[in-house]
Amino acid sequence: MVVSPFEERYRTEMNSVFDEKNKLRKWMEVEVALAKVHASMGTIPKDTPDKIAEGMDKVSVERVHEIEAEIHHDLMAMVKALSEQSGDAGKYVHLGSTSYDIEDTATALMFVEAIEILEGHLNELAKVLKKLALEHKKTVCIGRTHGQHATPTTYGLKFAIYYRELKRNLERLREAKERIAVGKMSGATGTMATFEGKGMKIQEMVMKELGLKPAKTSNQVIQRDRHAEVMFALALVAALLEKIAKEMRNLQRSEILEISEPFGKKQVGSSTMPHKRNPHKCERVCSLARVVKANVQVALENIPLEHERDLTNSANERIIFPESFITTDYMTKQMTMILDGLQFFPENIKKNLELSKGLIMAERLMIELTKKGMGRQEAHELVRTMAQESFKSGKHLKDVAIEKKAISEKEADEIFNPATYIGEAEKIVENALKE
Repeated sequence: MVVSPFEERYRTEMNSVFDEKNKLRKWMEVEVALAKVHASMGTIPKDTPDKIAEGMDKVSVERVHEIEAEIHHDLMAMVKALSEQSGDAGKYVHLGSTSYDIEDTATALMFVEAIEILEGHLNELAKVLKKLALEHKKTVCIGRTHGQHATPTTYGLKFAIYYRELKRNLERLREAKERIAVGKMSGATGTMATFEGKGMKIQEMVMKELGLKPAKTSNQVIQRDRHAEVMFALALVAALLEKIAKEMRNLQRSEILEISEPFGKKQVGSSTMPHKRNPHKCERVCSLARVVKANVQVALENIPLEHERDLTNSANERIIFPESFITTDYMTKQMTMILDGLQFFPENIKKNLELSKGLIMAERLMIELTKKGMGRQEAHELVRTMAQESFKSGKHLKDVAIEKKAISEKEADEIFNPATYIGEAEKIVENALKE
């Protein structure tokens, strides 16, 4: 029976990075790399690495679990299983290393693999955001601050803002990938004592073999600030996806309904209310974001381990690492699908622009009055009182302004046209999309 929703409901190709088979494979790849370095230095017979590599293909997850059930040590269970399959070369498996030389180095390999998968999916999302920003750079809509109608903006600008934030998150992920792509061969307390003066060279050569950088200093573990940085980078991605989803949800409200997430022909919105078109995909993204953000706190708690290390990070990392990567990847793919099929309702966009009866153009009216020689503060106060009158009476602000002889009827048409009051929104969008 599957317990975790990440095994089925929220599964992506990211699962294959963190499953037991791949983790075991990465552990053994590090063991083989260590054997290659030993062989090149004449510490062990030259044919040893090939024999261990051949044995690696014969080791099963089931056998490792069987040994672990007896000895209660997962890494050593792998060492024993690999030794069994490596013939006379088995006695050289794990020579000079400690468990976390293998585990933390393998974790770095898995993180790099996982980040590269996520980067690919985020770049797909970036393409969709860029497309929407270009298509809707002239789609004028009402901007909202504090939940209230403010001044006109464009949908293109909304999507351009998300696009630039996504690009920043990709930069952060690349930087975090560089800092997590390190491994170690430093032994029980980081002194490399078991390698008898060859530790620095062995560590450097093993990491070169694996495509990683050697950690300049470590104790029994790679320091957890590196892992916490990755978790935080994932949380920032999740926060952006939540931010987009929340905006989509709010704009899909029945009384607003300017846009809507895709809704299939046979899709059911409610088990009792047949009319419902709930934004459940966006709500799911918002829900899952909370998990990724919460995991950052756990990762931060893992940084201050006791002395040269304790084991308080180990158990929770088995949860937070795969959970954060899989969740963020799933959310990214979901948001790409949502935005790619996003529905627009132009008539409602226009209706909402006109809803306040011209109050959204009060700022522009104030600016126009200053052009006529009125002081800025005086103009602000006059427009404020006219806006209050418009709100109370239900009259259009344009009509109130004409009645007060603040502007002429000819001037009013231009001043109260939202489409001509979007400033440099189009240019901002175009500049934002330039690489």
